Parts: sequence; structure tokens; C-alpha cells
Amino acid sequence: MKIRWLTLAGLLAGGTVWGAALALSSGPSRVALVELFTSEGCSSCPPAERWLAGRRDDPGLWRDFVPIAWHVTYWDQLGWPDRLAQRAFTDRQYAYAAAWHRDSVYTPCFVRDGREWQPGPASAASAPAGILRVRYDPANGAASVEFEPVSPGPAEFEVNAALLGGGLKVAVRAGENSGRTLEHEFAALATARAPLVRAATVYRATLSLAPPAGQPPRLALAVWVTRRGELAPLQAAGGWIGPG
Repeated sequence: MKIRWLTLAGLLAGGTVWGAALALSSGPSRVALVELFTSEGCSSCPPAERWLAGRRDDPGLWRDFVPIAWHVTYWDQLGWPDRLAQRAFTDRQYAYAAAWHRDSVYTPCFVRDGREWQPGPASAASAPAGILRVRYDPANGAASVEFEPVSPGPAEFEVNAALLGGGLKVAVRAGENSGRTLEHEFAALATARAPLVRAATVYRATLSLAPPAGQPPRLALAVWVTRRGELAPLQAAGGWIGPG
């Protein structure tokens, strides 16, 4: 897979620029985390990925929902190793399956806020979930996170973050999609996680998520908060790093 890496530019949508850093805020209403488990080896996945790619021009992107495409590894055995796939992404899908009391996994699989989901009409307005604020410096990969839940209490939280690549084109030469050129948007490239520490009514954390050696044509950051040890997100935020 050949990728042309571009120079980092300022944020154009989904946040503001503090010097060389990116600043994101969710607002108090819940922002949905929309996940797609997919693979370049799966012939039924390209339509699902096209749907997700179409959300790039959706006015609700980053404001109402944050999309992520997780490339899984279990299709690689058919002769085409998906270079975007990571075992951790496969493990995430199996963890969801266990939470849903399922014995198997499949692609394409959409998940919205921790539940199996099929794309359809927009859901009703989200209830207040708390404010998630993120400051990310792509120069060194350092991120500082602040979460202010609606009702502070004894709950323990952790923050998850993912760098997302877009504008990726791959000529597949084996497997079910042999001979096709696939395009990927919002594909997870790297992830990080850290516990949030309470300070009065606010929870804070720092984590490191360095960009890859270069950059894809489009790069974005997705951040979401969960209760400690759980998968379902409580709040999410995201935005473009450079041109979207």
C-alpha cells in the first residue's frame, strides 16, 4: 500500500488552533461514536465503507457524531493482508461480541454508542452527557483531556483516542476484493488510552498519540470517554488535523 504523506497544516474544521495545537470540545449534549468493523478482504465491506466515507460531508460530523473504521485481522488468512488491520482492533470487536453475549463476529459491523446498529434516519436529540475538552499537539503527540460529567460522583473514567486516516487508496491483489481499488476514510491508524483522574468536579488525563512517520492525505483525531473497563462511550469529540 502506497501512501503519499503531506505536511501538517492548521485545523480547518471541527476545532480551533492554539499555536500548533488542536483544541476540541464536545459541548454538553452527547456526541455519538459510530464504529465500523471492516476489512479489505471482505467483499461486502466496500459499500459500508462508502457509506461511512459519505459522512465526511455531513454537517453533523464531529458535532453530532464521531466515526471510526476499525480494520480487523481475521480476513487476512484469505490471502490479502490488510495493512490497516491490527489485532487490537479485532480484539475490540470480540470484546463487543462478548458484551452482547454473541459467539462470533462479522464484517461489516456497525456499532453506535456500544450497540449493534444499522445506518438509518437520524436519531432523536441526545441527552446531556458532559463536556469533553481536548488539546492535542501533533508535533509531539501529547494530548491533554478534561471531562466534566453531568453528575460528578464516585465513578471512574478513562479516555480513549485514535488517529484516523482518510483519502487512502489501496489496489487489492488477492482475496475477495482482488482487482479492486479500495478507498478508506476515518480508518484507525493508532490508538491510546489513559485513566482520568478526578480533581473536584472535573476529570483530567494526559496521553501520548504520535502521528505516523508521515501523514495520509487527511488526518483526524477521535477522542471518547468510557467508564473504567467498559467499551460503551459516554461522550466523544473529534476533528480534522489539517485539511479535511
